[in-house]
Amino acid sequence: ANVVCGFDVLGFAVNEPGDEVVMRVTDKPGIVISKITGDDGRLPLDPAKNTVSVSVQHYLDSIGRGDIGLDIELHKKMPIGSGLGSSSASTVAGLFAIKTLMGDTTDVATLLPFAMKGEEMACGHGHADNVAPALMGGFVLIRSYEPLDVVRLPHPKDLWCAIVFPDVDVPTREARQIIRNKINMKDAVTQWGNIAGLVSGLFMQDIDLIGRSMQDVLVEPVRSMLIPDFYKMREIAMSSGAVSFGISGSGPSVFAFTRDEETAKVITQKLQQHLTGIKIGSNAYVSTINDAGPRVI
Repeated sequence: ANVVCGFDVLGFAVNEPGDEVVMRVTDKPGIVISKITGDDGRLPLDPAKNTVSVSVQHYLDSIGRGDIGLDIELHKKMPIGSGLGSSSASTVAGLFAIKTLMGDTTDVATLLPFAMKGEEMACGHGHADNVAPALMGGFVLIRSYEPLDVVRLPHPKDLWCAIVFPDVDVPTREARQIIRNKINMKDAVTQWGNIAGLVSGLFMQDIDLIGRSMQDVLVEPVRSMLIPDFYKMREIAMSSGAVSFGISGSGPSVFAFTRDEETAKVITQKLQQHLTGIKIGSNAYVSTINDAGPRVI
């Protein structure tokens, strides 16, 4: 989410990590979450408090099937509190599963309002820059929230993403609270130019323009304070061939765009080595942009 300069309006999907949901229709009305794995006991089994079941219930109510019986298993493979869109991954997996079970052939984008309900429960704000790309795949622009207007963007096929998740705690709610409520016109103009440049670079398949445009003068200056050695990691990534570097979502994960897989792997290795040196564990992922969105496996 955010893609550095596009706070709450830009996002893209990756191939890994991601969550899995197993869903079965049962005879007893109501939703039961029978199993959650990979969460270290952090997520609620109570269907009234889980983003998956809440969003699925909203969907079922909308199609007049609110009393159907469901058994849900959630297998977390995207780390919680990573800034990678963990709650969105779960919510979208659940919504795609129920859509498939119901034989619903409408476009997946119709699920977006229900996914945003899950996001509202997870972090107090129903933004779409995580759930929209998770649902639709690829790069996504939220042109407007009222009314909701989502635009899928093209991108260079040879764009790779190096992701590192440092083992530090940056709660999404806290990361939102430290953002400035007021900005000056100079910063606003700079940010508008960068967002326009990034979108133009995606359409033009111009990786250099994409890299130049991925600068954030509004959010990154404050959120970077929550991530140990953020600017040192940027220096390491950029000197190792990265096209750009920034915070993923609210952090603490960071990511870099590269032109090839090998450079992405080198960057993740160097960043992890640096974090180890300052006694911080980490996980790393290398991926192209996921254009497919959710799928049945």
